[in-house]
Amino acid sequence: MAKTANRRKPSRSPRQPVGRRTASPRGSRRRPDGNRGARIAAVLIGVGILTVGAWMLSSGEDKQASPNAGAPFVGGDLHSLAVNPQKTSEVFIGGHQGVAVSGDSGQAWKQVETLDNADAMGWAFLGDRIYVGGHPGLYVSEDRGRTFEQRNERLPATDIHSLGAGDSIIYAASPAAGVFASSDGGSSWEMRTDQAGQSFMGPILVDPNNPNRVVASDMANGAVESRDGGRTWRALDGVGGAMWVTWDAEDTDHLVVSGMDRAAESSDGGKTWAPIEVPQGVSVVEMNPEDPDELLAGGLLDNGNAKVWISRARGGSWAEL
Repeated sequence: MAKTANRRKPSRSPRQPVGRRTASPRGSRRRPDGNRGARIAAVLIGVGILTVGAWMLSSGEDKQASPNAGAPFVGGDLHSLAVNPQKTSEVFIGGHQGVAVSGDSGQAWKQVETLDNADAMGWAFLGDRIYVGGHPGLYVSEDRGRTFEQRNERLPATDIHSLGAGDSIIYAASPAAGVFASSDGGSSWEMRTDQAGQSFMGPILVDPNNPNRVVASDMANGAVESRDGGRTWRALDGVGGAMWVTWDAEDTDHLVVSGMDRAAESSDGGKTWAPIEVPQGVSVVEMNPEDPDELLAGGLLDNGNAKVWISRARGGSWAEL
């Protein structure tokens, strides 16, 4: 993966009609260094779960090497990607045939054998546990991602397409059942609704200031939002066939939602949207958590590998990494 030198961020005109509002100062943001592009390149590769505090990667030593070292290989469609908030250098990528983990800025990937054929779609991190939703059901790791065991006996659904966690709560969405929540680490689950969630895909974002406010990407409705802990939902739109949604953790009204070959941005909590041009084949667009003007896009699997693009102009132009 190419390393990036220090670059000036290109000047740009304000995007319309999103109309980024003038916000109260958020405090100084730490600006990434000149090697940022190479480190963050591996963080967004395909569709998945991503709530990131850092963009540098590393992995454990006991996972077997991928047949395509240096590129993420999961075989078939790429459904999920997750950064471990307890160890922000560790990134998991999941697809139809398995899960890979990268430990060196995307230069090499290793397989997590206990998630072979899990079709990992959703991820959640709570304490030292890592939760993965896919086909079939829920997988849990109690050793920080080295091994996973299937834990379906207490979950009233067999497939989990969307997953997220915040504070002490886990949200899960199933195409066959709806939306569930657990406040005890998955020992028990409460159905929040059977009227939504069947077409959720990818992340369930949990507001760091209000765990009852959650936002998800919905293949049927674009971005959707709940303000009562997943019991009722309203459409925020953005793009149809949404496979991914992301926000600025310091300003959760600033959203980007994406689907196949399209993306849109809102700065007012989904009241208005403006399109973002993306490269052909992109299915997910993620915001750099340290710089919301910088976007990454991933998709277009080629021989089991994913391609990644970066924009430093909020989608005004893209460069392949």
